[in-house]
Amino acid sequence: MGSPLSGLAWLDRRKGRPDSTANWLRRLATGDIELTHEAFHALEPWRAAAHLRELLMSCGILPAVDKQICSFERWLIGHLASLSDPDQMQVIRRFATWEVLPRLRTSSQKKPITPAARRHAADQVKQATAFLAWLADRDHTLGTCGQTGIDAWHAEHNEYTRNTMRAFLLWCSASKLTRPFRLPPVQIRRATPMPQPERLELIGRLLTAPDLPLRTRVAGVIVLLYAQPLSRVVRLALDDVVRSDEQLLLRLGEPPSPVPEPLAELLLRWIDSRDNMNTATNNASRWLFPGRRAGQPLHPDVLAALINDLGIPTTAGRTAAIRQHVLEMPAPVVAEALGYHRVTTAKLASEAGGAWSPIRRWRPLAVTTGLDPAGTGDS
Repeated sequence: MGSPLSGLAWLDRRKGRPDSTANWLRRLATGDIELTHEAFHALEPWRAAAHLRELLMSCGILPAVDKQICSFERWLIGHLASLSDPDQMQVIRRFATWEVLPRLRTSSQKKPITPAARRHAADQVKQATAFLAWLADRDHTLGTCGQTGIDAWHAEHNEYTRNTMRAFLLWCSASKLTRPFRLPPVQIRRATPMPQPERLELIGRLLTAPDLPLRTRVAGVIVLLYAQPLSRVVRLALDDVVRSDEQLLLRLGEPPSPVPEPLAELLLRWIDSRDNMNTATNNASRWLFPGRRAGQPLHPDVLAALINDLGIPTTAGRTAAIRQHVLEMPAPVVAEALGYHRVTTAKLASEAGGAWSPIRRWRPLAVTTGLDPAGTGDS
């Protein structure tokens, strides 16, 4: 940090507290606490422990592990400890250890785990636990559960619970823990997009309202203009803002997308005045939206709350944006430029009734939103 003495004084004022950072550092130095991720799982309060762990990872003292995987592992220890039935605990431990965690670790090798993905993984474990309790209340076990039991359970639970439980049931079937059964197909529901005029009105409000927080304005326009989920917005880095002599570009996919005025001016102004840059955790952060934890961007739930406070529904706005893009451009082009999967944009184009033809002339991405990327005032 800029003034090490002030940091040492801060630690000294809190050294008498057993759960203080100063005390944990002292115990790490003496070996009372092992310098491992597993040891940090047991420290309370967990938020303070997570903050120290991320500082140690950013300094290279602890091996770098995805933050959300650390959070899930810590939660799993407490969840397993709350189970009183040893047989149920063994099944849940096996499911979490050999099915849920490997999927998270594999995903983290491709891109960082989102908080939503970590919550979904925890929900899968919680629903699996509830299912075992449901069987026990009816004097059944996994070994006696077959098609009749699966049908009865599905009839009693809602769509979200059924979809969340699917991974556990498939794992039980593959592991021969249950009798053979079949599952109904997954029902996928998409959010209803907001009307296009409302989306453009919200973009205009964010671009022209100087009384609104700059961070929220920039993030909100990225969502509404480029159809980006907040989990992806918070992981944008300064290196994703490409400056050229003629135009500012934002790398969301390939090639980078043009940034129209006045968003370009707002984006550059935000880069020069980013929050959370004055502490030891982020003094050299490259995140476009730095968080308060070492090496971490702003939490997407925090950003969602800030945007929602302005009356902007992020999911409906993002859905409207991607729908408009696939109506006005080839779905593969949209997928490449905005970081979507080609299958996703193809399905969205089909659902939206898009009939793009190569004969039709299509314009640059930013222009199709009603903004002029060149800043000439034309749209």
